[in-house]
Amino acid sequence: LLNTPKVPYRETIKKKVRVQGKHKKQSGGHGQYGDCWIQMEPLPKGKGFEFIDKIVGGSIPKTYIPAVEKGIIEASAKGVLAGFPCVDFRVTLDDGSYHAVDSSEMAFKIAGSIAYKKAVEEAKPVLLEPVMKVTITTSDEFMGDIMGDLNSRRGRVLGMDSENKNQVINANVPMAEMLTYAPDLKSMTGGRGMFIMEFSHYDEVPVQLAEKVIEAVKAARD
Repeated sequence: LLNTPKVPYRETIKKKVRVQGKHKKQSGGHGQYGDCWIQMEPLPKGKGFEFIDKIVGGSIPKTYIPAVEKGIIEASAKGVLAGFPCVDFRVTLDDGSYHAVDSSEMAFKIAGSIAYKKAVEEAKPVLLEPVMKVTITTSDEFMGDIMGDLNSRRGRVLGMDSENKNQVINANVPMAEMLTYAPDLKSMTGGRGMFIMEFSHYDEVPVQLAEKVIEAVKAARD
């Protein structure tokens, strides 16, 4: 039995926030102390991750700044909604404090990851899904069925062309809706339709659907 391929969802944020991430632990001998303030804001689609160091006056020593960034990068590999990687956001490190004895790279890395989690939860996290560019070639008689079916898959038709006796439909369709398309197209056209599909871009998942995806991921984990 073939498993339906997993959809590579992503997560991102919609709002700018500023938070503190503080890690403080006192145990026998050395404690651990890392403290950072970050601003987090959304970036345009496809921009990935940006880190800006705006520490002035040594409130965090230079040696610990990469540790904050590393803590954020590692934490962002698992988003807060459903554990998908978080993309397209900028973090500006603008303040913090340290302890001459108890501060370490590890403590600042943990502080960075605490700040990240706090920020994302406040920054309106949303789920993103891959959208595919789909080109379908078929004869006229099946056009109605194919267009109706594309609608039911949340597809957006971009345009149509004629090619010899066939019609060519170009559409954007979420990958999640295309996982069973080959057998479905075959049965709609009696095997006389063909399609090619390639990745186009990421788009926000509609709220009701996002809730279902998040629930399904959590159920699979439990």
